Amino acid sequence: MNTQFPHERILMGPGPSPVPQRVLRALAGPTLGHLDPQYLAIMDETCEMLRQVMQTRNPLTFPVSGTGMAGMECIASNLVEPGDEVIVCVQGVFGGRMKDVMERCGATVHVVEAPWGETIPHERIAEALDRNPRATLVGIVHAETSTGAHQPLEGLAGIVHAKGAMLVVDAVTSLGGHELRVDDWGIDAIYSGTQKCLSCPPGLSPVSFGERALARLDARKRKPQSWYLDVTMLRKYYLSGGGAGGGARVYHHTAPINMTYALREALAIVLEEGLDARIARHAAAHQRLRAGLERMGLRYIPSRSLHTLNCIAIPEGADDAGTRRRLLEEYGIEIGAGLGVMAGKAWRIGLMGHGATVRNVDLVLAALASVLAR
Repeated sequence: MNTQFPHERILMGPGPSPVPQRVLRALAGPTLGHLDPQYLAIMDETCEMLRQVMQTRNPLTFPVSGTGMAGMECIASNLVEPGDEVIVCVQGVFGGRMKDVMERCGATVHVVEAPWGETIPHERIAEALDRNPRATLVGIVHAETSTGAHQPLEGLAGIVHAKGAMLVVDAVTSLGGHELRVDDWGIDAIYSGTQKCLSCPPGLSPVSFGERALARLDARKRKPQSWYLDVTMLRKYYLSGGGAGGGARVYHHTAPINMTYALREALAIVLEEGLDARIARHAAAHQRLRAGLERMGLRYIPSRSLHTLNCIAIPEGADDAGTRRRLLEEYGIEIGAGLGVMAGKAWRIGLMGHGATVRNVDLVLAALASVLAR
């Protein structure tokens, strides 16, 4: 164990993912003031790149200062007021966490639930909207990191908007690795994280607010419960011209300057590769891993699997913690344990961003076969 110079690991768990040297070098740039014109220009470029990767024209698209769960709290605390009714889809840990956060904001949460590893048909969400006509939003996880399930989203917004509600999406493990079209799919508010398919260190949470979400924000009867995540103030800093009211940018908090450098470089790498090519690379890596695992007799748990997070059942007789420990100690490979009801029953293998390569797939297959053979 070396605390001064940590050993490099091959990160193939549920996150963080491997970070390219280009991004690490960007992180080491000179720290500027958060109102320095140089930094504001870099921040504006970063926000524009986020819009391109999210495939949205939403002006209010920016990185929240905090990891993915800060993005979840940002959207919930700004779009939910005490007494609101909301619908949250729960089929794993992070759907459950969204429910918890919405309740902490004072909402009555109506749950649409599915067994872990399954996805939720749009018809069930439509039925929930019919039963709860006062619901102001529907929250759903696009890529459930705890189960590896890939939730279909296309066409859902039309169902939600027809009932006067907004669609809120958790895209923490899908942005930059799976197809995600914020505008085309009618998503009203979305959040993600930097440490998954964007291959940036953890520390920022990209969010985007559409027109319906901003209208809801402007119609609030009281201030958001979180000062730090209050978008009515944050947009005066992140939007060029100080937001809707015009004028100079307004200081809110000290932005994480060097993390913005890192995110900008990570997004540049995504755009250089091209979204279509990047998504195809993740799909090819997943298919190669899946074929290898199934040849070994291992079974995928989700009925509709993510490319970015592969959740497999631990074979009978295998030592869960011992296998993961040997992979880490002997091969330097990190994979993830099961969470919640899947604890001790599943392994989670991440193929995200810089880590979705043929080399990593073949290495983890060979290492896992060796460990299990013993």
